[in-house]
Amino acid sequence: MTASPTDDRARILLVDDHPMMRRGMIQLLEFEDDLCVVGEAGSGEEALQLAAELDPDMILLDLNMKGMNGLETLRALRERGVDARIVVFTVSDDRGDVISVLRAGADGYLLKDMEPERLLEHIRQAATGQLSISPQLAQVLAQALRGGDEQPKRLEDLTDRERQILRQLAQGFSNKMIARKLDITEGTVKVHVKRVLHKLGMRSRVEAAVWAVENRLG
Repeated sequence: MTASPTDDRARILLVDDHPMMRRGMIQLLEFEDDLCVVGEAGSGEEALQLAAELDPDMILLDLNMKGMNGLETLRALRERGVDARIVVFTVSDDRGDVISVLRAGADGYLLKDMEPERLLEHIRQAATGQLSISPQLAQVLAQALRGGDEQPKRLEDLTDRERQILRQLAQGFSNKMIARKLDITEGTVKVHVKRVLHKLGMRSRVEAAVWAVENRLG
C-alpha cells in the first residue's frame, strides 16, 4: 500500500473503526491509477500517529468511531498542523454533524450510502483541492456557512498578500500548493492563512473559500 516518492497518485489514509469498511475501501481504491491507500487506522489516536508518519495527501475519516470520535480526531489533526485534505465519510446526514465538521476544518462530507462510482468521483474532486460534499447535503452546507454572519467581513482589512492567499484558498489549493505557486515557504502560507481567518472571523479555510467565491474573489 506504499506509494513511491515519484508517485503522482493522491496518497490516502483511511480512518475507520470497522475493519470490513476499511477493507472494502481498499478494494475499491486499489485499481485506481490516480489514488493510492498508504495506510489505515482503526482509531483516532492511531490516525494522529499515522498522519504524522505518512504525511498523506488526503484522510478519509469516519465520524462515529468508538473512543476518540471523528470530530475530535479532526480537531486534533488540525491543531497539530496536519495539512492533508480531510474528508469525513459517514452514515450521518444530521445537519449538526455537517456544520460541526466543516467548522472544524474538514474539506468534505460524504455519505457511506453513495454508489461506488459516485464516491470515487467525489474523492477525486477532494484530491484536486475542491470542496467535496454529498449532493443532498449542499443546502445544509450553504446554510451552515451563511449562518451566524452577524458582523460584516471586509476585504479592506486584508493585506495584498493575504488577499492573494484568500484567492488561492477559494480555488481549493492546499498550503503546499499555495507555497509552490507563490514561491514562499509552507510555514509562511500557514501564518497568512491563520491571519486571514482571524481577520475575517472565520474558523476554517472551507468557510473562507466559500465566502471568497460568493464575493467573486476567486
